[in-house]
Amino acid sequence: MQDYIRGKESAIIVLHEIYGINPHINWVCEHYLEAGYDVICPNFLKPEMNFDYNREEEAYQYFVNHVGFSHMIDGVRKILVKARTEYKNIFLLGFSIGATAAWICSEKENTADGVICYYGSRIRDYQNITPRCPTLLIFAKEEKSFNVLELTSVLGEKKSVNIYVLNGKHGFSDPFSKNFNEQSQIGAQKLVNEFLTGGRDTGVVTD
Repeated sequence: MQDYIRGKESAIIVLHEIYGINPHINWVCEHYLEAGYDVICPNFLKPEMNFDYNREEEAYQYFVNHVGFSHMIDGVRKILVKARTEYKNIFLLGFSIGATAAWICSEKENTADGVICYYGSRIRDYQNITPRCPTLLIFAKEEKSFNVLELTSVLGEKKSVNIYVLNGKHGFSDPFSKNFNEQSQIGAQKLVNEFLTGGRDTGVVTD
């Protein structure tokens, strides 16, 4: 667990990708700390463990064999229950597998006040989920493992779900990634800021 606690009214729980708590996740945590939120960032890998981006397959296999969504979701829900007693507002912010975990947790009542998911490609395996809180889904237009427009057309029918498809590839919002797209990262950050401050319309928007 990597927490940044300063006694704020609102907290953001950041859920990492298969790579663990790496420079990108630390960068995200620092950003929201500076923006005035307490930040909770659980590590679902071994303590101090993370993978470089050139070890993607190894990182994926480690997640599948040693972590898995069930364990991750159970851990997130325990954190949510505790955080509910300490904060006025709680948001889940996940990237990739972290986004899928956040999406699954959105179905549980009276936990998060909002859920934000960046390029949660495995959400396609959980299309039956119906969020019980406002949910922002941000997808990259270019995904090699699934058809983005087909998935978003289905998810866009759900109440409380707001979807944006931005130019770029998986990881476009990560300045440490080869897929970093500065324009889309800025656009996504603006969408998240609006969502966090109450701008939570629903629908699907494609760049």
